[in-house]
Amino acid sequence: MMIEGLYYLDATPVSIEIEAGKIGSIKRLDSTDSDIFIAPGFIDNQINGCVGVDFSSATLTAKDVHKATKRMLRTGVTSYMPTIITSSPEIMLRNCAVISQAAQDNKVGDSIIGIHLEGPYISPEDGFRGAHNLKWVRRPDWDELQRVNEAAGGLVRQVTLAPEWDGAIDFIERCTLNGITIALGHHNGTKEQIQAAVDAGARISTHLGNGLANKIHRHDNPMWPQLAEDRLTASMIGDGFHLRPEELKVFFRIKGRDNIILTSDITLLSGMPPGIYDMDGVDIELLKNGLIRMPSQDVLAGASLPQSVGVGNMMKHAGCTLAEAVHMAGRNQARLFGLTDRGELTPGKRADIVAFKLVDKKLDIVGTFSAGDKVGD
Repeated sequence: MMIEGLYYLDATPVSIEIEAGKIGSIKRLDSTDSDIFIAPGFIDNQINGCVGVDFSSATLTAKDVHKATKRMLRTGVTSYMPTIITSSPEIMLRNCAVISQAAQDNKVGDSIIGIHLEGPYISPEDGFRGAHNLKWVRRPDWDELQRVNEAAGGLVRQVTLAPEWDGAIDFIERCTLNGITIALGHHNGTKEQIQAAVDAGARISTHLGNGLANKIHRHDNPMWPQLAEDRLTASMIGDGFHLRPEELKVFFRIKGRDNIILTSDITLLSGMPPGIYDMDGVDIELLKNGLIRMPSQDVLAGASLPQSVGVGNMMKHAGCTLAEAVHMAGRNQARLFGLTDRGELTPGKRADIVAFKLVDKKLDIVGTFSAGDKVGD
């Protein structure tokens, strides 16, 4: 199979050959009639759900995981981490097992690169905890994590926690030794606690700039130490709502093109029609522009826009190139998580490819290939 279009690195015409699910060759062309860009498939490390599927729901099924995976592929995301937020021990065990079961199907397993546990080992403080249920917030528990990972068939790849918990540093060291990437998020850690966590192996700041209280000390807050720490990769929600344009620009200038990963952090309302939804007895509104809000408190209530929107916003607001923005949505994740078979368009790597038109720095996804197979409707 041959794919022809514009190479995302420099917008020159290329032809890409796909052989047995991998990239066979990339040939430069003198010209092409195509206005479609070809890039590596996106990788998203934080997907809470989409099209009505919630990975933290007590009723999650393998069929739901298939449905969500298909939706992700259609948005250009060829690899992702189903994310389970702070939940009861029973839900964590159950849903990890469900996701593991669904991943036995190659069409799903090819896309799921691991499970992200966002909690339950986060801050119990209002504001820093965000929308996570206080009832299930608890201190890091290595024995519990082992049980959860066993239920997941070893799929737990990332854990987001608060470094200020007693025992957090030992927990981080154990996770790191066992190949689980630790992220700092929904926390109120001091500079010293953040430093100790990074020394122990923490490598990501989960959705930096979010998961913070609205009122924080202008000097002594979790933001500055994480921005200043070169060993922490910043994950950023680029939907245009969670971070303002000037924040995207500043974070890009501080962290640089190789130390940022874009995430969508989408919820079950992504891909759903605009309207009012009942979420655990609370009215949540999904607007036409993709913003999700809680009218009663006039606050954000999750994300709905796909990762491709973040790619466009990084070009528009941060001033980076298409190649730099695409790398933040794939190559950087692959390197961070040790995914040596994907994340770049290189002969021998998996033929995970996204094709899109680019108009006014906005991406219009027109096709996706997962391990060489074209994703259908």
